[in-house]
Amino acid sequence: MRKIVSFSICGLFLLALVSAPASSQTAKEILGKMIEAQGGAKALEAIKDTTITGSAEMVSMGISGTVTMYQKEPNMMRLDMEFMGMVITQAFDGQIAWMVDPQTGATTQMPENASQEFKRQALGNDSLLNPEKYGIKYDFKGKEKLEDKEYLVLEQTTSDGHKTAIYIDPATYLTYKSKGTALGQSGVEVMAETITADYKKVDGILVAHTMTVYQDGQEYMRMTMTKVAFNSNLEDSFFKMAK
Repeated sequence: MRKIVSFSICGLFLLALVSAPASSQTAKEILGKMIEAQGGAKALEAIKDTTITGSAEMVSMGISGTVTMYQKEPNMMRLDMEFMGMVITQAFDGQIAWMVDPQTGATTQMPENASQEFKRQALGNDSLLNPEKYGIKYDFKGKEKLEDKEYLVLEQTTSDGHKTAIYIDPATYLTYKSKGTALGQSGVEVMAETITADYKKVDGILVAHTMTVYQDGQEYMRMTMTKVAFNSNLEDSFFKMAK
């Protein structure tokens, strides 16, 4: 229960609208269109923090609960999860990744491998608008067919070398799926796939409202977003580990 898969900020917010011949596109052009369709660079720059509340079902365990994700630009994140009366908190304050052990209530720093993963997940909209600032690179890998539909594939490489494939609908430029290695519940590396759908506008910004996570091909978690709020004036202290 302590290592529930973190949400991919990139998977929640990479959205788009305009179409063009895929063969002539570059990664930079695709990202530009995704940003513009989502609401535009100015609208994204105006978002200082995001709070997402939802219900979650851990399919493999047969349990359900609630999840609230807080993100503050440029790189702070906190997850508060409750399952079967057990509260699990994980956070990154821009420097330190930490967690609260739900069984003992003790607050501890995350192990190095978990810390690196959470640090990547904590990156917000600024990393999409200015990827070079964070050492992030995107490469256009062409098309890939999933079931009966072809998608554009962008490969994201973060500063630590981690790679994520992002599958984009060429007709709408909405992100359909992200795929990359992640830590599973037991702390063992797995291939994680996140499918996003049910895009809705919130204050003029498109946000996916459903997510389904697979680990090594098996359905792991389903999540439905019930509320999305921007600019709630979250304090830095909210993300810091208690001493």
